[in-house]
Amino acid sequence: MNDQLLMDNYLLVLKSTVEVFVHGTLESSNEDVRELLKSNLNSTLTHQAQTYDLMTRFGWYNVNNIEKSQITQTVNKLENKN
Repeated sequence: MNDQLLMDNYLLVLKSTVEVFVHGTLESSNEDVRELLKSNLNSTLTHQAQTYDLMTRFGWYNVNNIEKSQITQTVNKLENKN
């Protein structure tokens, strides 16, 4: 297993963990539990951002910018379906 694959997997785990903490925070009826979940959520979001930044620096996570015309075209298609 290479570094890129490890980082890909770690990023997926972080994204899944964020979802769990978000839902737990939203559904918690106990203030102490909610605060603990929010704290863990913020920590996980920080780790996710750091991992994403590291992966982009190494070229392991590429983000493609989309032309404004493509966005407009997609919005128009979606609006016409309604």
